Order: sequence, then C-alpha cells, then structure tokens
Amino acid sequence: MSKSQQQAAGAFQLNSGLLISGAVLAGLGSLLGMAGLALGSTALVGAARRWIGGQEVPPGQLARQQLAKARAATSAGATTWRNHTVQPAHRS
Repeated sequence: MSKSQQQAAGAFQLNSGLLISGAVLAGLGSLLGMAGLALGSTALVGAARRWIGGQEVPPGQLARQQLAKARAATSAGATTWRNHTVQPAHRS
C-alpha cells in the first residue's frame, strides 16, 4: 500500500448526505418551533386583551390612582418627619 493510499484510508471522511439531511431537518424544526411560538404568543395577547377589556378601571387609570396615593403618602410622611420634634430620653 502506498503512502497516499494510507493517508486517504485514515483521513476524516464525512457523509455529506447525512449532513445535508440533518441540516434540512434542523431547519424544518426551527420553522415549526417559530410557528408554535407565534401561535402561543397570539393566544396570550388575545387573552390579555380580553382580560384588560373586562376590567372596570383601565390599567392606565389604575396606575395613575396608585401613583397619586403613593405621592400623598410620601408627602404626608415627609411632612411628619420635618415637623417631628425629638425629645431627649430622660434617665431616672
């Protein structure tokens, strides 16, 4: 056996048919996965829209109400803190 035949026999050989089949299947699987994500996202967005539509108070208005309450509480706390006089502790 010549040296070139020995190198060819021990060389790394790739089955291109299997490689191409694997790439095609991986591509198809990716497409199916993206289609599934699109369908799931559509279902979630539709459910969220229906849930928001069924609320008595729209989310934006509810957020404004909660922000107003938080500001009022902050203001009251700051005013109390500024007006509070610290009395020294008396030791007996």
